[in-house]
Amino acid sequence: MKTTPKYTLSKSESLFVQGPLSRFKELVFILKVGFNFIKAFRKMHFIGPCVTIFGSARFGPEMDHYKDAEKIGAAMAKLGFTVMTGGGPGIMEAANRGAYQAGGYSVGCNIVLPIEQKPNPYLHKWIYIPYFFVRKVILVKYSFAFIVMPGGIGTLDELFESLTLIQTKMIAGFPVVIFDTKYHKDLCEHIDMMIRHESISREDMELLFVTDSVEDLVAHIQKHAIKKFGLKKKHYNSKWWLGERKR
Repeated sequence: MKTTPKYTLSKSESLFVQGPLSRFKELVFILKVGFNFIKAFRKMHFIGPCVTIFGSARFGPEMDHYKDAEKIGAAMAKLGFTVMTGGGPGIMEAANRGAYQAGGYSVGCNIVLPIEQKPNPYLHKWIYIPYFFVRKVILVKYSFAFIVMPGGIGTLDELFESLTLIQTKMIAGFPVVIFDTKYHKDLCEHIDMMIRHESISREDMELLFVTDSVEDLVAHIQKHAIKKFGLKKKHYNSKWWLGERKR
């Protein structure tokens, strides 16, 4: 197991969002945010095409959700993707563990919280990020597919953030997979209700694929990520990884 350096929140970083501060403090905040973006971009620049896996930090290794995430992480690594997660425990650890033990590349964007969240031990590379909005940009920026495992409020936030960015064409039409139909039954019914009330269009839901099958998930990502975006396997360090098509 690796030892990880500690990162603690400064007093200003641990405060909730407030109203306007002094202009000097606002400038300092902007500089801190910019520094964190630059640090993250430099750290993650060469990680290659990723699949980001979202899910709860609260599920342990004895739970089926954890075991499913481990299988999915391994499957994505075998396709040649780098597996990216939020870097913490639970589903995140399981997905990283599956990729790590399958011989793939595993990375994490660890959020800095007042209650310390340590990077899980199955990461080849990780970064500490003190702002959720910076972290979400990094989790989206390098990925060609998003897999949503059982989770809580944060996972739903990440799901709908990804869908909104795709729907509004701020990012390309990457596949978004919701895994575990039983767990997400009420969520899918709510999405159907929004379609009926025309608060979203039926075409928006073409972005979603809901499944309980790892094999079907793999086939979907092969078609809608690897084939769609022309990803090709390249030889790096005696292993084959996916690389982007030259544009």
